[in-house]
Amino acid sequence: MKITRRVKEILANYESDNPGTKGNLARILMEGRLGGTGKLIILPVDQGFEHGPARSFAPNPAGYDPHYHYQMAIDAGLSAYAAPLGPLEAGADTFAGAIPTILKMNSANSLSRQKEAADQAVTASVKDALRLGCTAIGFTIYPGSDAMYQQYEEIRELSAEAKSYGIPTVLWSYPRGGPVTKDGELAVDVIAYAAHMAALLGAHVIKVKLPTDYLENADAKKVYQQREIPIGTLPERVRHVMQSCFNGRRIVVFSGGAHKDENAIFDDARAIRDGGGNGSIIGRNSFQRSREDALALLDRLVKIYLGKE
Repeated sequence: MKITRRVKEILANYESDNPGTKGNLARILMEGRLGGTGKLIILPVDQGFEHGPARSFAPNPAGYDPHYHYQMAIDAGLSAYAAPLGPLEAGADTFAGAIPTILKMNSANSLSRQKEAADQAVTASVKDALRLGCTAIGFTIYPGSDAMYQQYEEIRELSAEAKSYGIPTVLWSYPRGGPVTKDGELAVDVIAYAAHMAALLGAHVIKVKLPTDYLENADAKKVYQQREIPIGTLPERVRHVMQSCFNGRRIVVFSGGAHKDENAIFDDARAIRDGGGNGSIIGRNSFQRSREDALALLDRLVKIYLGKE
């Protein structure tokens, strides 16, 4: 694997990491059709845990089979495939070495009554990631939740163990619970804060949702207005999130969210690209479509990140 200059520049931002961790980051950054560009598209399939099997896979029943997602990520030329323990185990031998995998180590479910104290259970271990040959671990935190401090302590321990084995950490940072309103979950000040906290916690790759121009926190709103921080367009908001992650020294990918119109997905990708983001982590908007439609959608996303559309 010959590493490009752009990937070397990104790896240089991770000054404390050992060669194993940097090597695994390089594997993700060099994989697939976007390999070497510094851009990423990751397929995450943890929605069965989060929303249940029918809500996740009935729109495209082929998705009930974990092998389907492995194969689609490979055939689409994506950067990595992320999933909980069970789905990765179900295809670990068939697809060994075929694509970088990310073990999602904690999960919530829609049957829980927790709201203000939104939380996830740890459902895998770093040794599971080693055993399965995973390229990274993934973990979700809920900034704003009444349970967030416990989550920070959990990821502190898990990421330290992973780093000792040369495994990087991908941190899903989703504001939720506590006093955070529904609009606030996507507010630009809250998303930027959540992304910054993920960077502070030592994440190598940060996953957040695309922010709106709404400002949730009254004290933050004053600063945004006084300093005239540009947040009027989506590329500007993406740029602000990147700035909040050590001035672009951390890899940031943006989630695709619930199923939406193709043109909206493409517009989002252009905004991520133009705002300097590293790419998309897109689940339901790919695997809930037919295989043919999903591959066509992912092909266009690759072309957008390559600057061809």
